[in-house]
Amino acid sequence: MASMERKHEHACPFIMRNSASKRTSAEIVSEARQYLRTLHTQRPFTPRDGHRHLFGESSAHVNSDGRPPSTFSLHARNFDAPDSRPGSGIRLSPLDYKPKLVAPYSVEEPVKAHPKPPCDPLEVKRGAAAGARARFLRTSSLTTLPPTERSTEEKKRSTPAQRQQSAKGEGRTPPDTDHTELHSGPPKTGPHRTANEGRPMRPDVDLPVTEWGAGLLTGLGNGESTASRKEDAQSAVRNDKILPLLQELESLAAGRPEDSVDRLCDLCNHLHVVLAEQNMLGRRCDQRAGILRTLFRLIDLNSAQLSLHIAKLCLALCVSGNNLLNICKLVFKISRSECNDVLFQNNSIIDSLLGVLCTEDVCASGEALLYCVGSLKFLSGNTTLLGLLLAKSFMSVAQQLIQRLYPLSKPGHIHFTMAGHILVQLTATLRNLADHPKSHPLFVSHSLLSELCMVLQHHDEDEDICTNIARIYSILSSYSECCLALTQTPGCYQLFIELLSKHKRKQDLVVRLLFTLGNLTAKSDEARERLFRCQGCVDTLLRLYRRYQWTGNSHTRRPVPEKAPRPADKPCTPAAGSAEAEDVLVKLVRVVANMCIHPAAGLSLACDAACTQLLVETLELRSVPESKELLVNVAATINNLSFYQADSSAVRQKQLSIAKLVLKLLLCCSSDAVLEAVRVYGNLSQSKAVRDFIMQNKVYQFVVALLDSESYEVCFSACGVLTNLALDPPNRVTLSLEGAAVKLTDCLRDFAPWDWQLAGQVCQTLWNLTESSGPERDLLVMLGTKERETLLELLTAYSDEAQALQWMDDVETRDFHRACWEMEFLPVAQKLKNRLHLWTD
Repeated sequence: MASMERKHEHACPFIMRNSASKRTSAEIVSEARQYLRTLHTQRPFTPRDGHRHLFGESSAHVNSDGRPPSTFSLHARNFDAPDSRPGSGIRLSPLDYKPKLVAPYSVEEPVKAHPKPPCDPLEVKRGAAAGARARFLRTSSLTTLPPTERSTEEKKRSTPAQRQQSAKGEGRTPPDTDHTELHSGPPKTGPHRTANEGRPMRPDVDLPVTEWGAGLLTGLGNGESTASRKEDAQSAVRNDKILPLLQELESLAAGRPEDSVDRLCDLCNHLHVVLAEQNMLGRRCDQRAGILRTLFRLIDLNSAQLSLHIAKLCLALCVSGNNLLNICKLVFKISRSECNDVLFQNNSIIDSLLGVLCTEDVCASGEALLYCVGSLKFLSGNTTLLGLLLAKSFMSVAQQLIQRLYPLSKPGHIHFTMAGHILVQLTATLRNLADHPKSHPLFVSHSLLSELCMVLQHHDEDEDICTNIARIYSILSSYSECCLALTQTPGCYQLFIELLSKHKRKQDLVVRLLFTLGNLTAKSDEARERLFRCQGCVDTLLRLYRRYQWTGNSHTRRPVPEKAPRPADKPCTPAAGSAEAEDVLVKLVRVVANMCIHPAAGLSLACDAACTQLLVETLELRSVPESKELLVNVAATINNLSFYQADSSAVRQKQLSIAKLVLKLLLCCSSDAVLEAVRVYGNLSQSKAVRDFIMQNKVYQFVVALLDSESYEVCFSACGVLTNLALDPPNRVTLSLEGAAVKLTDCLRDFAPWDWQLAGQVCQTLWNLTESSGPERDLLVMLGTKERETLLELLTAYSDEAQALQWMDDVETRDFHRACWEMEFLPVAQKLKNRLHLWTD
């Protein structure tokens, strides 16, 4: 490997130098290149679900009790007629109510209590206690007070009974502003309706659509009061703007609606604009019930485009209860078809859905929220709509919804199941958003990585939620900013280990958790230590290794007992080489390789016989063409473990067996496999037994041939093996006869100006080759006069700083190469040059 002198100076890979000065970049690169290395692998592939379902076909929620359906029929009859059905759900008959004037009270007559009007004339009392009657009551003048004189037009619209009642009340004194009047007798306790207000306005029962809202409320105080002016203004808007729109909607729906969809959509939009301009959205419109009834009838036209406009307007009118649920179902039903995605791009319905998520109570409207988030999950599969969700602050909405679900996420809570259903949809949506580059900083700024850890803790039994969050982490941990944020979440390591143990049979969850842990341990030594210190970490990883080594896909095969010993006399055959099981092993071995870079973890794993045995078995059972990535990772892990040369090292005890198994990697056509095999030989060849194996089996010939490689890394590793082989005097002549010295000179000429570490390693190898005595003193003769002169010229030229660094123009690059040249190359080159001068003389 590298110079044995320097190798003995380091007792462990990350020991700090005695010098108080900060290490240079050259020193850091040198250590990383010569000793332990992290591994990288591809993110697990997630196939796109071709069908849009509330829960996937393989979902754990499929067989759960009370799971909301993904498919259903929805018609106008499914909606409740607003303000005409009491809270009990029992439909009442219309009331034919005609109030009569009451004679003035006498002292002897008892005082009759009458209902008091609500404070706001537009507010309607709701609740089970109020019933249908409360919905019909509207504020009016007191019974003892005459109505103010009405306009001629209003008188024409009034009924004869109303005109008679109005005439009787003329000449009376107008009431005070609080709707009460003083008398010498006992006080009157409450108002009665006037004749024109006594009949409840029931558009769906009493009047056709053309008569909706035709009657005007009688004003108080000769039309001068604020309430009267407000009522007159609303009546004008209702008569001049709203009613014509409703009439046209009804007319078009009764004709050929299939030819009028665009016009119906325009009318809905126009109606929405009018209500917004008059501040009549929400529950402030006194004609809200009639508007909703008209809109509900249009749903039976079965037009996705029109239904979205209807849903947007209904949500703006703040429907609740069963109507809110059905509107969310309607949007969900439309979003299930991918061809309808374009409709959501041209409609602000997404804003309405986000508003529902922000305002609706989870306990009261849980199922409506479920279908609302389910719709957004489908839409997030579209790239354009994905960008819209990010632009509309969906990440903030998601964070708030997760926090509102916390109180419901305690096992045993009455709404725990519904909270889980909602979180399945929400985490699936966030998984789609994680693919968008602009979402990465938002996950960090909204602390969603730690929020999702809390969700995992509460719903660790739910495989769907765990898998969705594992997919999010596997995506985001590939990016430095997100990986750092997750690394700084201390509880995640123990949580991941517990989930791996609990869901060991669910391959898609296991592989993503392992991939995430591999990313964390690849970039942080703190993460390596925290993971290693987790309770049951090594045992859990080795149990997973054993399970997927021998059982393949645990979903389709009956698992072998994890701790059952394998008979020594029975040949080992893995279970059918499942690609899914192998993917788990690739990610798992990577975690082990990265984790053992930490001194404590590395030394412990190097001495763990079970770990080494599993790695050796993988080398025995797998072939390079079928399992190249897995074998490369196993070789890299063995290389990292072989760094720790403790007497109790299991790798050291099996080093000869490993050397034999690694040979098949050296002989394959994969450059990655060859590179890892040479690195393993570079560490193992410090043993005399391994060096003898290499020489006896002519492995050195392949190593010498690798000096012709165009790869810096391959040449560097090959030099390390030859450096160790040249420690034995008999091997020096053999290597030189193979042409090692000549090839090393060519490497120095070709690579030195661009890689001074490699140049220093070449000089170390040549130094060991020329370390001869007795018969081997004729080694330099084998180089030939021309080769010796070429080597001396190169060493002399490269020992001069001006010539060595003349190709480096950039200041930072020049400083880096100067540091490598001074530390890695110059000391060894000068010693070798002096030796060549001495031997030449």
